[in-house]
Amino acid sequence: MQYQFRFEKILTIKEIEKDEALNVYNQAVKRFEKAAEKLYELLKKKEDLEVYQSSRLVNGIPVQEIRHHQHFIHNLEKTIEHYQQIVMNARNHMNFQQEKLKEKNIEVKKFEIMKEKGLTNYAESVKQLEGKQMDDISIQHFMNRGN
Repeated sequence: MQYQFRFEKILTIKEIEKDEALNVYNQAVKRFEKAAEKLYELLKKKEDLEVYQSSRLVNGIPVQEIRHHQHFIHNLEKTIEHYQQIVMNARNHMNFQQEKLKEKNIEVKKFEIMKEKGLTNYAESVKQLEGKQMDDISIQHFMNRGN
């Protein structure tokens, strides 16, 4: 007779839920990383443009070009603000999914611990049953030897 965990189906379902939560979390991490990289690129672009503009100011630059750069930087700042919001939302979503994943891991761990305890108890009861059977066999063997 082999040990059959009575909550095996529930454990399987919880493991599937945990795997799904892990996939959702990984997607959230990728989304966050993608948004953060785009934000970094925009910030770097703004910094490079400001450095370029300041170097051009030293040598002299037409007013129209200054206006053009200021307008471009202003639009770039709006885009940066937009991406900062996207990054913040992506981070919040990622953290939320991480918490859900932790909860799923805890649920699975609880069932795994229950399974381990049940298996241990089963092994002990089998060992006791085998001991009783060996005692019975020994008693029968002793009784038959005496006859």
